[in-house]
Amino acid sequence: MEYISTRGSAPALDFAGATLAGLASDGGLYVPSAWPRFSEAEIAALAGMPYAELAAKIMWPFVEGSLAYDRLLELTTAAYGRFSHKAVTPLRQLDEQNWLLELFHGPTLAFKDVALQMLGLLFEEFLGRSDRNLTIVGATSGDTGSAAIDAVAGRDKVQIFMLHPKGRVSDVQRKQMTTVLADNVHNIAIEGSFDDAQAMVKRMFNDTVMTDRFAIGAVNSINWARLMAQVVYYFAAALQLGAPARKVAFSVPTGNFGDVFAGYVAAQMGLPIEKLIVATNVNDILHRALAHGDYSQGTVTPTEAPSMDIQVSSNFERLLFDVGGRDGKALAAQMAGFEASKAMQLTNAQREGAAALFQSAAADADAMRDTIRWAREACGELIDPHTACGLYAARNGGIDPAVPVVTLATAHPAKFPDAVSRATGEHPVLPARVGDLFEREERMVELSGDYDAVAAFVAEHATAKV
Repeated sequence: MEYISTRGSAPALDFAGATLAGLASDGGLYVPSAWPRFSEAEIAALAGMPYAELAAKIMWPFVEGSLAYDRLLELTTAAYGRFSHKAVTPLRQLDEQNWLLELFHGPTLAFKDVALQMLGLLFEEFLGRSDRNLTIVGATSGDTGSAAIDAVAGRDKVQIFMLHPKGRVSDVQRKQMTTVLADNVHNIAIEGSFDDAQAMVKRMFNDTVMTDRFAIGAVNSINWARLMAQVVYYFAAALQLGAPARKVAFSVPTGNFGDVFAGYVAAQMGLPIEKLIVATNVNDILHRALAHGDYSQGTVTPTEAPSMDIQVSSNFERLLFDVGGRDGKALAAQMAGFEASKAMQLTNAQREGAAALFQSAAADADAMRDTIRWAREACGELIDPHTACGLYAARNGGIDPAVPVVTLATAHPAKFPDAVSRATGEHPVLPARVGDLFEREERMVELSGDYDAVAAFVAEHATAKV
């Protein structure tokens, strides 16, 4: 499998190269040169497999040429052996149509673990074949940081620098990052928003002063390998609900578009998905883009769902590339215009291509709280605010009642105890495996929202590429 850039001018890479590179050299994102496709019979044959085995089957077409199948299965077995639930991503029924796909049974209680436990092992695998050192630079609106840090802490040949917006992540999210005291882990709190942090990361990938000295890698969902791992749980859920003989819809709370793009990939691979519902909070750039073709950056509004407080969705570029005819030069020009003006209109081809599979909804603060309350009172389930955005969109999506709708439950409610308590009067409790979190020592550095200050800190503490 070869990987090409959405902007058309970076060299094609194999899976190992794309995994270590993260962002393409032309500023684009790597995607497979073609989507692998499973037949109905091949999808039916996946039913009932243990999660690690299913993951190896789904990932194999993407990694072939960089990993042997037996080695891939060893890695998936190791990655998902750390989850607290044997099913890894269990389904839970809410009512006649609605289901929750619980993605928070990993070590940091969020869906990012499903991908990043695998990505950490892939980094170690590919770096072990060379003398190369990797400097991971990432931005987090909350959950990516802790999951990435857990996945690479203490691993050889890797340093990780994780930026988060100071004061804009929950206390649990911050502590899960800053209490990991491994020597290769560096937490940076910056003044500003997640979008500011993410812009710094992208700038560093294109800063030759940095890239000449350091091999800069990515753990954000700009990294293809992370998205690939997320495709698996769409298959896992749909198979349990009757696929391929039965269509399934998914509602996905999203800010950076990575999680829901993994569902798009599953559909391209042959999984019968009725609809993908993109659920945002009031930071609704994705809803506006899908509903009206208006991809215009606004001001980030802090909410009780901080991981979705985003106004620039990096992975949306992958969708625009694929539904817009895979014209890298045209997309490069379109994205350059957006980066200059902070606004763009989707083309007719992009709008029509997206509308074939996607619909969207935005949940305000009242909708989030009402949905948390409904899930508890009507279904006996505590859910976090991000999941509530997804469930709100699912319940109001107008999906055919005969089609099951799966909302991705992206985080454990105890990661956002104040919001859950305000909605339900009930304080969610952290699982025992992380119950001493607030007694652990913290370590982080606070920096201004100035790129040069961040770059200087990374340069001082990172290890040269060779």
